[in-house]
Amino acid sequence: MYAEVNQFITVSLLEGFALTVGQNRVPISSGAQRLVAFLALQDRPRTRTYVARNLWPETTATRASANLRSSLWRALQPGHQIINASTQEMVIAKHIHIDIHDAVARAHRLLDGAHPCDDILTTRTRAALSADLLPDWSDDEWVLIEQEQYHQLRLHALEAMSERLTAAGRHGEAVAAGLAAVQAEPLRESAHRVLIKAHLAAGNRGAALRQYEQCRRVLLDELGLEPSLTLRNLLPRG
Repeated sequence: MYAEVNQFITVSLLEGFALTVGQNRVPISSGAQRLVAFLALQDRPRTRTYVARNLWPETTATRASANLRSSLWRALQPGHQIINASTQEMVIAKHIHIDIHDAVARAHRLLDGAHPCDDILTTRTRAALSADLLPDWSDDEWVLIEQEQYHQLRLHALEAMSERLTAAGRHGEAVAAGLAAVQAEPLRESAHRVLIKAHLAAGNRGAALRQYEQCRRVLLDELGLEPSLTLRNLLPRG
């Protein structure tokens, strides 16, 4: 018998896996975590065969199916309806809140230049976009693909957030978003660019110059490249 579905249940995938019911974190086995995380990242029901093949690609179909049944059983043991499963398909339950879905939605809104999004220019948004997806999981191909997709999306979104905040005159917050983008990918020149723009908009030419020099050192040391002319032209002359 499942617990009442009106309890607020969250599956967190940013900064690591966590299953929370109300205010309480619920421990589940590593196999169950992988199953819940995999389904949480899907946008539709998946067949049992598809799930088993992706989670256990190096085993036989029979062994993978057995592993799936075991993981499903363990995921449901806490007594909460986390997964809806039939004989053919399974999907994460609709009432489950999944943190990365909210973060992805916010990222796409930030990237949609045709619409304002002042309501999400917040520290909560910046924190979500600064977090890695399942950072301690790196052994599975499906995880690596999902991590890279979200990494690229959040980099673009952090840059867009910094630019929107700069345009709104919220320079300190714009710098914080730019710093988050640089920290996430130090070799990304576009991240340095929005950060330099934020410093210049705030009137901090010294900070802008120091950021440029940091970018230049990183690019030279790691890639043997000089910053682009576009970046150099941002800096005031004289």
